[in-house]
Amino acid sequence: MISTLLIFGLLAQATPAVPVYGDLPPVASQPGTTWMPPQASAEAVNVDNTFYFIYWVSVIFFILIVALMIYFVLRYRQRRAGELAAGAATHHTTLELTWSAVPLILVVIMFVMGFRGFMDMVTPVRDALQIRVQGQKWNWIFMYPNGAVSAELHLPPKVPVQLTLESADVIHSLWIPAFRIKRDAVPGRYNKMVLKDGVVLPGEYLALCAEYCGTQHSNMAARVVVHESFDSYQRWLADAADLFKTRTPAEVGAFLVKTRCGGCHTVTGAKHIGPPLNEVYDHDVPLATGEKVRGDDNYIRESIIEPRAKVVAGYDPVMPTFKGQLKDRDIAAIIDYLKELSEKKQ
Repeated sequence: MISTLLIFGLLAQATPAVPVYGDLPPVASQPGTTWMPPQASAEAVNVDNTFYFIYWVSVIFFILIVALMIYFVLRYRQRRAGELAAGAATHHTTLELTWSAVPLILVVIMFVMGFRGFMDMVTPVRDALQIRVQGQKWNWIFMYPNGAVSAELHLPPKVPVQLTLESADVIHSLWIPAFRIKRDAVPGRYNKMVLKDGVVLPGEYLALCAEYCGTQHSNMAARVVVHESFDSYQRWLADAADLFKTRTPAEVGAFLVKTRCGGCHTVTGAKHIGPPLNEVYDHDVPLATGEKVRGDDNYIRESIIEPRAKVVAGYDPVMPTFKGQLKDRDIAAIIDYLKELSEKKQ
């Protein structure tokens, strides 16, 4: 454990402070420390305190053990051939109690610090802001109480937050390094993650998937935006709830394709997990059954609601259903956007 922590510390110092994931630009707008990302939440302070306590205890014991080892090697080495080893004590009650009691006390302190921090992260808080988080290959979707849906996690400052995690396919794990929180999103159940004091440091941060979930796992990242004030968060929330208020249907469709479909589909003609979407509308789409189907409104709608009904040739049937997640006008907006893409290609 000692050597692992020391190596981790060295690696942390050598790691760039602002990583880049997928097509996300660097978003850590707040400076971190030599060892850690910025402490953007109260939970981050608790986690860092626990880490540093364990780390420095390990460092001290590492130095102590190595120093004693070197001393004993030099003190009790054989100086001349045939020389007898120095006599050694066979029992020392005070010393034995000391080296048993001190580590026990330190381990209990570590357990208490870690357990209290864990309970703070999973115990529901009254009147917390409720946000649902869905992980799916290979993107995060955040759903807000007023019906807004976004590929970014937006939060107000200093307001308790409860994230309810679920998965549409395999196990994912939401990890926000600046908040020091991480929890699995498991198919068929809900896991909760709590920031009881909210986020204390406005800025932009990264959310990652910390559980290997497939070929594009390393690109499963999302932007976390902590607003400067509650009012600015409310304004964003109101705009996000009604995408059609300031956008044309095709523009809304482009936004939905980017946020809901961008993890598996491209609009440039490049093949990915799923077929390119600019080659669907008004095109003959070859199916895995050997048949062909015309990419019209009905086919696109069916592919969104029942994606495995007609699987495109050359692709695996891995697309999750969006039934109940997209409204009729959302699907219509996606169709308008795909129609626009098809016209541009022609």
